[in-house]
Amino acid sequence: MAKYSTGGSSGGGDGDTCELCGAASENLSMANVAGARLNVCASCAPHDDTETKRSSNDSGSSSDADRKRRAVQNAAKANDVWDSDSGHWEEEGANYDDDQLPYLHNDYGKTVTEARQDRGLQREEFADELGVSEADIIAIEQGRATQAGIGGGLIAAVEDYLDVEISEQ
Repeated sequence: MAKYSTGGSSGGGDGDTCELCGAASENLSMANVAGARLNVCASCAPHDDTETKRSSNDSGSSSDADRKRRAVQNAAKANDVWDSDSGHWEEEGANYDDDQLPYLHNDYGKTVTEARQDRGLQREEFADELGVSEADIIAIEQGRATQAGIGGGLIAAVEDYLDVEISEQ
């Protein structure tokens, strides 16, 4: 079982035990592990956050830049990408006035999920019943109706089918 430093250790390579794994060692070194300064053995030394950052910077990439890059990639995967085809908007326009999304209760996704499950329906079955894509049902259940472009007509259909109220009248 690992023990953690309370800051009062004399340590410093004088034959103590590793503050991370508890192993006795003649050669301890100071390391930053998850924000704590610990005397660690050679086996635990690779957990030193300072060394990890230094080695990633040496390879030409910073951890902040990698984290931002991964965040952008994940966001792109989660959202539809605009394909630069605006023809349908130019011809048909936006249908905001025809099918406005009403104001929805804070927990509308949870309400829909629970009601669907109470009826014993899988998402795919529910989507088929309403004649919409499963992605639309997932968006509603995850509370992303606005981002997914869900219209008020689908919200009304969900409310009617499941006998729930998720919009503010």
